[in-house]
Amino acid sequence: MIAALDHIVLVVRDIEAGIAAYRTLLGRDVAWRADADGAASALFTTANVGLELVAPAGGGAAGERVRAALEAGGERLTSLCFRVDDIETLHRRLTRRGLAPEAIADGSSVDARSGATRRWRRTRADGHGVKLFFVEPADAPPASAATTDAPLTALDHVVVTTPAPDRAAALYGARLGLDMALDRTNPAWGSRLMFFRAGDMIVEVMHALKDGAGDGPDRLWGLSWRAADLAAARTRLIGAGLDVSEIRTGRKPGTDVFTVRSGTMGVPTLVIGRT
Repeated sequence: MIAALDHIVLVVRDIEAGIAAYRTLLGRDVAWRADADGAASALFTTANVGLELVAPAGGGAAGERVRAALEAGGERLTSLCFRVDDIETLHRRLTRRGLAPEAIADGSSVDARSGATRRWRRTRADGHGVKLFFVEPADAPPASAATTDAPLTALDHVVVTTPAPDRAAALYGARLGLDMALDRTNPAWGSRLMFFRAGDMIVEVMHALKDGAGDGPDRLWGLSWRAADLAAARTRLIGAGLDVSEIRTGRKPGTDVFTVRSGTMGVPTLVIGRT
């Protein structure tokens, strides 16, 4: 039903500041820029997923929605957008599974620099606080060109925090049809972790054991990026003035990681590499 995670949306107050931050972090240039309906957007693409920055830019309904999101929660990740091969079939399945998707709509975007146009069909549904979009694209965006010798290559996982782990398991597993690769409670970590496969990356759902079960909203929380050369990526980011941790052994066997503490527009960020 779902082919992969297409992109993640990050709302920011200033599109130029966001572009500068993620051009530095990813070591890549913007693939697509657009301005429409009072909102400015910039898309970065990696080997497996895109990151779309969106900021208010004048009047218009889209700009007002972005302003409302910023007023409600500040700069943050807001949406997961999944790529599908057949939007009509997906819409019927989501309806049968009680997700009440919106009517399918056509969408398009014009790149502000090249004048090229991308088109897609989409629907959306509520993910208990995380906005869920589903797109059947007619055109793929261009690749984000590397601007350095040590760019980040792809997304390894996106983290969703939840007060209701069984509800989240039902949503991402049974209702969206993502393959559950792991469901583990680890008191030493203080959490229950669930991994759902989306293409070649993971949607990680995390529940803090100390908080107990609740019925509040889920939150799209953080990102973990892959680097082909972890040490070189860390050296590059330090040279760019970012605050990063020492390299340490990752929780996933055969990996090392470091934390990026600045330059992410407030998004908790990890960089992971194979040992």
